[in-house]
Amino acid sequence: MELWYFLVDLLPFEWAEPGSMYFMKNALLAVLVISPLFGLLSTMVVESRMSFFSDALGHSAFTGMAIGALVGSAIDPLWCAVLFALGFSLLFTWVSHRSGMANDTVIGVFSSTAVALGIFLATYGGRSFTKFNALLIGDILSVEPRKIALLAGILGLVAVLWVVSYNHLMLSSVHPALAASRGIKVFWQEALFSAAVAVVVTVSMTWVGLLVINSLLVLPGAAARNVARNLRQYHLLSLLGAVAAGIAGLMTSYYISASAGACITLYLALWFVLTFLMRKQRL
Repeated sequence: MELWYFLVDLLPFEWAEPGSMYFMKNALLAVLVISPLFGLLSTMVVESRMSFFSDALGHSAFTGMAIGALVGSAIDPLWCAVLFALGFSLLFTWVSHRSGMANDTVIGVFSSTAVALGIFLATYGGRSFTKFNALLIGDILSVEPRKIALLAGILGLVAVLWVVSYNHLMLSSVHPALAASRGIKVFWQEALFSAAVAVVVTVSMTWVGLLVINSLLVLPGAAARNVARNLRQYHLLSLLGAVAAGIAGLMTSYYISASAGACITLYLALWFVLTFLMRKQRL
């Protein structure tokens, strides 16, 4: 972290002055790690037509947090949320394959069940729901260096997953029957992707906010798809758009005292509008 602080000290901002506002410096590093994660995963979410899957995962992560609160100090609520979200994602993939129902139907069933269970557990025995309000909006300024290291490790794993399995993942999502005919284990490919999204959504939910986290997994890929001419451009534009919106949103939230997650989402929405207009103009 000392090297990072030294590099940030070179920036021409008052919060970047040496020995001050470490929370903002940590938040900037977290954005630089989180944004590429969302940018990469967004392309697959859009192509798989699972735009509301991350929303359902957020609800499951909230339920995991509520379970962690009930357990008490025996285990970190974050790890309860991660474990619950992983189980949720695997169960969703299994039910989706076994039932033959459309993904949006299965997502609706799981999402509504997860949020109801989370609210039930959070308010069970007359408990107050107010301590969970922070999860709805998020607070990236509260991120800790050890959590940034965890995110960096997840980014590395997702990058390896993309290099090794992206073609199989894409074929499994676009044409499952063709993928199966070529010997690809479609269920396990989808389960692996669902697990990756589950971990990213759960770990970053407390900083980004449950209310807007779904948009961060949809807008980068949707905007890139408007103007990309090939897969290379598609991934690059999604990643760059997510990083640019993340940095701009963090800076804006600092100077106007607004939610960072909301600001990042609004910049991504603006990026989508611009790319949509460029697409119409190109056509």
